[in-house]
Amino acid sequence: MNLARWIPFIDPGVNDWAAEARWLRWLTLVWLGLGLLVLFSASYPVAIAEQGNGLHYVMIQLLWVCLGFCGFNWIVRTPLDRLLKLSGTLVLILLGLIGLTLIPALGVTVNGATRWLSLGPFLLQPSELMKPCLVLQGARLFGRWHQLPWTTRLSWLGIFIVILMAVLIQPNLSTAAIIGLTLWLIALAAGIPWMYLILTALSGAGAATLSVSLNPYQRDRIVSFLSPWADPSTDGYQLIQSLLAIGSGQLWGLGYGMSQQKLMYLPIQYTDFIFAVYAEEFGFVGSLVLLILLAVYGTLALLVALRATQPLHRLVAVGAMVLLVGQSLLNIGVATGALPTTGLPFPMMSYGGSSMLASLATAGLLVRAAREINGADVVQLPLRRRSWRVFLGHQL
Repeated sequence: MNLARWIPFIDPGVNDWAAEARWLRWLTLVWLGLGLLVLFSASYPVAIAEQGNGLHYVMIQLLWVCLGFCGFNWIVRTPLDRLLKLSGTLVLILLGLIGLTLIPALGVTVNGATRWLSLGPFLLQPSELMKPCLVLQGARLFGRWHQLPWTTRLSWLGIFIVILMAVLIQPNLSTAAIIGLTLWLIALAAGIPWMYLILTALSGAGAATLSVSLNPYQRDRIVSFLSPWADPSTDGYQLIQSLLAIGSGQLWGLGYGMSQQKLMYLPIQYTDFIFAVYAEEFGFVGSLVLLILLAVYGTLALLVALRATQPLHRLVAVGAMVLLVGQSLLNIGVATGALPTTGLPFPMMSYGGSSMLASLATAGLLVRAAREINGADVVQLPLRRRSWRVFLGHQL
């Protein structure tokens, strides 16, 4: 057994990968390293005040990073076709776990939302882990849409709707929105007829409107987004402090570790609003560098999608790009006041074990898709000539 295959950050076979896969892996490491540095700075004062140890949150995050990279290494070595076959089972298992969060005795409530399950001292958020699995299953469904009977189509569409409704009930509008948007864009890339896409978009907008009407705190977030200074001490407080942090960074920033808003002024500064701390310490120039990193990452992901030879692999690359780059841009939009406040974490930067596992798994899917552009890891099977005819017959 080759133990090096399971050691995080080490992969002896990287030099044999396609160029896009190598670049994506290194950019993932750069993104992850930057995220850990920012998390250390953003969480240190809170960790000292709450835990008596400034390294508390960073050490826990490092544990999740190691676990996530073990999964990352496994994913990049596993053929996408095998992962696609596993996706349906994983989606159903995670749907069951999301259902468990709705049981009062099992679900853990934080800040008014019941999204977590308790695993001893740690919390697990099934809806976050669902994201990479839905990328696979969405690609599997929409990529083979015209080959599937309507019973199969409707069955999986029904399962997707149940997942979205269960996440909305938690309530977790932001996660439901990014999941729905990812599936919709995968369907768009797969060439699903426009009529179906328009009806789906209208249904999603209706569900979001219903969720906002039934949850007063979501309405308050929209009102505070439109006019945060109307109530600066309560509903608008978080956004105002975020804007003050970003504005204080000016051109070059205050310097690493020198953020003032993280000193108990800016709420949840090491999770949903970690970008505000980053912008305060690194300024406009640092924020621009981060946006360039996201742009390069997204460009490589699109290049992988364009060069992929199999339709399902192309759709996996599109879905992974939406989850990683799209969610990052949404998080930045919330911190800068361009979008209403949501609970979306910044991938590979915000504190949270489930988010880290999901982000690294999604990055692994993207790297794996890049590895298979030129038929990476093709294994010649010792099949007889008649077996080849049977195999081709099944494919047709």
